[in-house]
Amino acid sequence: MTASASAYAASGALASAARTLEAERAGLEALSAALADGLGGPFAAAVDAIMKSEGRVIVSGMGKSGHVGRKIAATLASTGTPAHFVHPGEASHGDLGMIMPQDVVLALSWSGETSELADVVAHAKRFRVTLVAITSNADSALGREADIPLVLPKAAEACPNGLAPTTSTTMQLALGDALAVALLEGRGFTAGDFRVYHPGGKLGARLKQVGAIMHSGDRLPLVGRGTKMADALVVMSAKGFGCVLVTEADGRLAGIVTDGDLRRHMGADLLAQPVDTVMTPAPKTVPPSLLVAEALEIVETRKIGALIVAEGDRPVGLVHVLDLLRVGAA
Repeated sequence: MTASASAYAASGALASAARTLEAERAGLEALSAALADGLGGPFAAAVDAIMKSEGRVIVSGMGKSGHVGRKIAATLASTGTPAHFVHPGEASHGDLGMIMPQDVVLALSWSGETSELADVVAHAKRFRVTLVAITSNADSALGREADIPLVLPKAAEACPNGLAPTTSTTMQLALGDALAVALLEGRGFTAGDFRVYHPGGKLGARLKQVGAIMHSGDRLPLVGRGTKMADALVVMSAKGFGCVLVTEADGRLAGIVTDGDLRRHMGADLLAQPVDTVMTPAPKTVPPSLLVAEALEIVETRKIGALIVAEGDRPVGLVHVLDLLRVGAA
């Protein structure tokens, strides 16, 4: 790297980045203000139309708007609103058959004059498919033809030449996210529903329930009240969780003995003592339906090594912090 290039990277690049972020922040502020003003009504109408639709959301756009549209379609589909992207160029060569009367078309064009969208718009009008437009020009061809025009406020692009779509695509993307989240909340889409569409990767791991990863049955380190600590330590060592669960005669959970309890009661007579005198009574338990993400938060905030999984007052499983690491939740 030359000295001049190095100097630019150290100062000019950072200044450029700051200007870009400032321009896009201003665009998002303008969008937020518009939602509180004239854009609010059409936005609510678009959410209502999609909620009432018996079909899918067909997203379409050209160029950078098309790339944003693909992301919007993916976000909608992953949050409970069936959606897919139809490229406007391919639409004219057969893909219009993917658009059905019960669908809602969401077309993106900053100028509203994207010629490649003409056949998508004409198809929507011919078959009375609800057409929602995201554009900055209400008087454009797309703005006029749309049943529900979502008109974005004017904003300066971050590009110093005012040409490269930057602020404009950020605003389109933000409005698409706003639509997806409003629909998610309107449908009552839960974390459990989210898990159905996100089974893979770290996110999928965090959305599992602890019941799916817990140790149960013979793997549980269980001893009854009155058990001598010498025998309890044998069970603790054999099971390898660093703890032993103490139960009543009828199987209800009475307490837990952890490594910390051993240190606090260390003495010459420790092994002869009953677990009742060493255990921590009424330990925290979680249900099998608890999300792994929530379990991870508990072990981190309480600084504990294992969670007891219980149904009512009876222990049915144990989840160690290493299990959370093993499934990729952390």
